[in-house]
Amino acid sequence: MSETKKIMIGLLLGVAVGLGLAALPGNIYDVTNTYLLSPVGTVFLNLIKMLVVPIVFFSIILGVMGLGDPKELGRVGTKSLLFFLTTTAIAIVLALGVASIVKPGERGDFPTTGLEFDASGSEESSNIVQTFVNMIPTNPVQALAEGNMLQIIVFAALIGFAMIALGEKARTWRRFVKQGDRIMMYLIHLVMKLAPYGAFALIASAIGGIGLDAVYAMGWYMFAVVLTLFLHSVVVYGGAVALIGKMNPIFFFKNFYEAMTFAFSTSSSNATLPVSMEVAQTKLGVPRSISSFVQPLGATVNMDGTAIMQGVATIFIAQVFATDLTMAELVTVVITAVLASIGTAGVPGVGLVMLALVLQSVNLPVEGIALIIGVDRVLDMLRTSVNITGDAACAVVVSKLE
Repeated sequence: MSETKKIMIGLLLGVAVGLGLAALPGNIYDVTNTYLLSPVGTVFLNLIKMLVVPIVFFSIILGVMGLGDPKELGRVGTKSLLFFLTTTAIAIVLALGVASIVKPGERGDFPTTGLEFDASGSEESSNIVQTFVNMIPTNPVQALAEGNMLQIIVFAALIGFAMIALGEKARTWRRFVKQGDRIMMYLIHLVMKLAPYGAFALIASAIGGIGLDAVYAMGWYMFAVVLTLFLHSVVVYGGAVALIGKMNPIFFFKNFYEAMTFAFSTSSSNATLPVSMEVAQTKLGVPRSISSFVQPLGATVNMDGTAIMQGVATIFIAQVFATDLTMAELVTVVITAVLASIGTAGVPGVGLVMLALVLQSVNLPVEGIALIIGVDRVLDMLRTSVNITGDAACAVVVSKLE
């Protein structure tokens, strides 16, 4: 049985058990949640949080190394990178806007008791200029220990550029980083094997505590994510293909649908890469030389779908905790999500790890992930389709410009 089916079964069982517990006397739910659901869910969340710092550190270094020397990237690399970063920024801004309008976190009475939330330091980011200044770590070791994600990303990026400049002189470090990244990927796959149990425990705990209101409220969260994914695909990608790539958007989506379907089933940009490249080359007419460079690069750099989930989830969790994010904190969310997209692994479940670092960057509780974990797998399938569609759109645009 596939991992997707297992998680879906865990999700459905969690919903059923949660509704059952909600209908029973309160003490039954309290005992079950205290001694079973909450411990299982907490263990799963802790495993995710455990991987945040090391996976970001290794993946950002590898992402920068994969880009090569900026002076030697050439026209194709520069245009591709500009396209990916621009669309990712648009995606996260669009997500923040849609979530702020739909207000999914205000459409249900979510329990926050027991979730640690430290609002201290929220005023420290009140100055946008200071936010940029604070991105430079004075003590990288301290930044790693404290989980200061913006500083970790900047530090890792600088290491990546230094390794490019040193070339063979840094081959030992290069091998260390690659092996470290493989270890983190293995651990992610290992942790995600527990996802069905984590999904079951978290969604059962949430629904058991608030009943049908949770289903209603999570429906609005899913609606906000799906709406943003749709708007981004049609307006941003379709517009770029039509205006810059000079290709009919209907033709583009109709011919690329095969790869989008495959991405939906695998939830992995990396696993879909061979199919998406073949479809782009044979059905969209993208030259092999451009497709073979742009689309693999996009599988690492372009994570618009994940950025959309992060934006909606951040606003959702902030609304649940009745926290108003300042403009500087919203800018921090955009910066963190865009920078984190560079080097993010195209594998199922990694979006939750990236969401954890986005939440930490604006001092929102990582435990808030418990509210969305139950429906994340379905949304993961959708956003992977959006990610690889963006890669193909970039290939079409760059090939036209070249």
